Amino acid sequence: MAVNKGQRPLIAANWKAHGDRHELSRWCEAVGTAPGNVDYLFLPPAVLLPMVQQLAPPFAWGGQDICPVEQGSHTGEVTAAMLLECGASHTLVGHSECRNLRADTDDRVAAKYAVAARAGLVPVLCVGETLAERESGHSEAVVSRQLAAVLATAPPPLPLVGAVLAYEPVWAIGTGCVASPAVVQQMHAALRRLWQSERGGESLRLLYGGSVKADNAAALACQPDVDGFLVGRASLVATEFLAIAKASIATTS
Repeated sequence: MAVNKGQRPLIAANWKAHGDRHELSRWCEAVGTAPGNVDYLFLPPAVLLPMVQQLAPPFAWGGQDICPVEQGSHTGEVTAAMLLECGASHTLVGHSECRNLRADTDDRVAAKYAVAARAGLVPVLCVGETLAERESGHSEAVVSRQLAAVLATAPPPLPLVGAVLAYEPVWAIGTGCVASPAVVQQMHAALRRLWQSERGGESLRLLYGGSVKADNAAALACQPDVDGFLVGRASLVATEFLAIAKASIATTS
């Protein structure tokens, strides 16, 4: 894995609406013995975050989403202050399921990003195109628009040190279809160019998040602009998640 600016790979586990206390305890114990030279990020359902904090595993954890305002009449939302109180250091922003199922617009995602960054959380911004957008030749335009909306809302001097961006093609999530390494590299390179044109030398880690599994991780990790993975369903099984991490490490040796 060609990690930019000397950064370590980041492997993130998004449990979505899965898991319970017993699964969490077993998973944290297993991943606590994970191989080194990799940074790990755990994104469980919000109700499990207090238990994660109690277990105090040797890796970072965070939220799957965040409220676009600091507090208020937003039933069902989780604020930045709540995440911080649970020991969170990161939060997903703009995941495809939030964009498509909860109608999160680019402006709403940008607001969430700014709230998270101002609070001191590291936002993991998710961008990606649908199958129709890809087939119409608009893939790069779509992800560039999604990123540009965030950069316009969180301009300098708001520091975005340690920022994380996840490319998750919607057509490759939960379908068993995986974007080819060449497609992933093309999209990641385009996103990095846009980031650097707006933010200069500020660090950025680019993750791939489309049905990543142990059997395709190594080929994807070889790409020069892939700095890690956002793993969905496969992350529920600790052995599979660790196999993805090991496959990523193997590409650096």
